[in-house]
Amino acid sequence: MSQTVRTRFAPSPTGHLHIGNARTAILNWIIARHAGGQFILRVEDTDQERSTQESEASILKDLQWLGLDWDEGPDTGGNAGPYRQSERMDLYKSHLDQLIESEKVYPCYCTAEELEERRSEQLAKGEATQYNGHCRNLSYVDKQKYEAEGREPAFRFKADTESVTFEDLIRGAVTVPGDQLGDFIIARAGGMPMYNFACVIDDHLMEITQVVRGDDHVSNTPRQILIYQAFGWTPPQFAHIPMILGPDRQRLSKRHGATSVDQYREQGYLSDALVNFLSLLSWSSESGDEILTRERLISEFNFSRLSKSAAVFDTEKLDWMNGMYIRNLDVAELSRLLFPILKDRGYSIDSAKELEPITGLIQEKIERLSDANEKVAVFFKEDVNLNDPEARDVLSLSTSKQVFQSFLDVTDELSELNRETFMPLMKAVQQSSGIKGKELWMPVRVALTGQLHGPDLAGTVEWFGLEKCRKRVTQALEFSK
Repeated sequence: MSQTVRTRFAPSPTGHLHIGNARTAILNWIIARHAGGQFILRVEDTDQERSTQESEASILKDLQWLGLDWDEGPDTGGNAGPYRQSERMDLYKSHLDQLIESEKVYPCYCTAEELEERRSEQLAKGEATQYNGHCRNLSYVDKQKYEAEGREPAFRFKADTESVTFEDLIRGAVTVPGDQLGDFIIARAGGMPMYNFACVIDDHLMEITQVVRGDDHVSNTPRQILIYQAFGWTPPQFAHIPMILGPDRQRLSKRHGATSVDQYREQGYLSDALVNFLSLLSWSSESGDEILTRERLISEFNFSRLSKSAAVFDTEKLDWMNGMYIRNLDVAELSRLLFPILKDRGYSIDSAKELEPITGLIQEKIERLSDANEKVAVFFKEDVNLNDPEARDVLSLSTSKQVFQSFLDVTDELSELNRETFMPLMKAVQQSSGIKGKELWMPVRVALTGQLHGPDLAGTVEWFGLEKCRKRVTQALEFSK
């Protein structure tokens, strides 16, 4: 076994990358990078009916978007390849042949119907629903009889053990009684390997040192350890991370909202924020800080701080964290991210550079990139909607009419309106109208934007320019009469 830390992420390409699996990938990547080791990507595509090339491409795209680089994988190669299970069938067959020859497995001719019937009988008697060993000691004649009937055997592993104990890096010592394991299938009829068998072969040959996965795999681990022992191999270390729950403390599912990485990307989350957030669902920094760069996640990682308890997916916290990351971007970078989103929404923008003045005005107001769609609308509308009830209440005040008239009188003497001239303008309007405070500022904001709250007014008027500002205030004055 390699002394270099080697972790792996092994998705099945049967759909999109689930957020829980992404969390597993992130932790494996962090662990490998923390130890100066290698992170391996393996595609477990033995489910021929459900696995697709499209799903594999989608998963790799999501992992790349998350910023997880792998040292070996189906697209990069490596000394332990191939890295798709569908391309490793000869390896599984040769290792299955070894176990058959050593009589550690046996052919099982039981049909699915027979197995279900026996299971139902066991349940009715209150017995454990383990395989009853029907085919364990079949005679040569019995085997010939079954094969004459056209039955092709699966292969079962002889689970002859009183118990299996392993040291989990998170849970500590875990012991599973042997009678809970039963003789389990390691290869289907036709030779297609089952998960536990293929996983052991791959992890051993790829020299994986630490298997870090969800705690739904705890029941698989003792069976895998028995297979390691059958070959005389040393098992890797195991760590089973707790599942992710929704706010109702039920397992995270579609009823809680988005569950796949591509959905979060489309909703406008930043990859750095999502990596940060998902890391903290199982782990915490000793510093107590929650905004952690990738460099800090890697340098501060410690197995001892991985939690045993299930983590609750808090969307509000993710939104807060994503907002923090958005506000830490420089305006040019944020504009680059927003440009294709807003262009796709039909806004008339020719470049990210052109968007920068608006980006600077809304940056503090958005928590997701998708929020920008609503926030920038005011900058592209030709006319302002003044029919909002709250806006009408402001416009109907007699003081508002005075402010509008003073605004038009003062701007009639200006040649341009920008950030520098806006504050002197408003001071002149105050002096001319005798109105100040909220009764001065609110009518101007409503007249220009149709909103009671919004981006910085000085920047907003600079974007509009003098002519548009005068036009909108004139409309507000007419509306208020």
